[in-house]
Amino acid sequence: MAFDESSIIIDHDLDRLGTDDKVLNHVAHVLCEQGQLDFTFNSEPFTLRAGNSMIVRLQRLIEDKRPSADLRATVIYVTPEVVEVATPRSNYGIRGSLALFHNPIMSLNEQQQARLRRDFDEVESRQQHTEHRFREEELYCALQMTFLDFFDFHAGVDYDRPISARNAEIMAQFIQLLQQGNYIKHRELNYYADKLCVTPKYLSEVSKDISGMGANYWINRFATIHIRRLLHDRSMSFTQIADMFEFSSPSYFNRFVQNHLGKTPSAFRE
Repeated sequence: MAFDESSIIIDHDLDRLGTDDKVLNHVAHVLCEQGQLDFTFNSEPFTLRAGNSMIVRLQRLIEDKRPSADLRATVIYVTPEVVEVATPRSNYGIRGSLALFHNPIMSLNEQQQARLRRDFDEVESRQQHTEHRFREEELYCALQMTFLDFFDFHAGVDYDRPISARNAEIMAQFIQLLQQGNYIKHRELNYYADKLCVTPKYLSEVSKDISGMGANYWINRFATIHIRRLLHDRSMSFTQIADMFEFSSPSYFNRFVQNHLGKTPSAFRE
């Protein structure tokens, strides 16, 4: 895979988080050392405080950032391709990623904070060591240790149940299809089951076992988040949004928005 200087970007503030196109498609790994950041993620309010860490895979879900004046934090932005290569081969990864979709913040004790601080320092040190003959490999190793520590911090009682490699792979491929935007044209469970060469019932069972939610939940959730953003920025009419998502009629689009956002498109824009 291609590796360049944009693959790993380190900032010592959160100014670009969720806003800058240069890092927007990267996975953000954050350690907050002072102050706090209030924000909305996946339509829910959150507060990142000193002593917290955070992983954000979909930065586009971040809105309404309100940092305190004394906020001090480090963020390591990593492209999804590098994350894939550097992530330890553990089936916990997909379960943890889905849990972070609901809550990206982890509260760390003092020992965990110190360990993650060392991890971040090591990645930054290795990134600056440009003369190393095996620089790409050393960066991957430093990232892998950081990811393993994140796994350790995040893995709890609710996520300790083992899952099979096959089911983990099915769920990872399912979420990847959604992240690629397939939900815009395809919100039928059969479409994803066919793509993954499984039955709709089996895909739903796998999703329920790993994430606690059926497959239809994830399809509709990705679609709802996208539609919500389009309704917010007012750059498209209701008809254009309905056509983009190939709803069969304006009334069907209205019902979808009402069911998943709790109000009609018109009421949402008031």
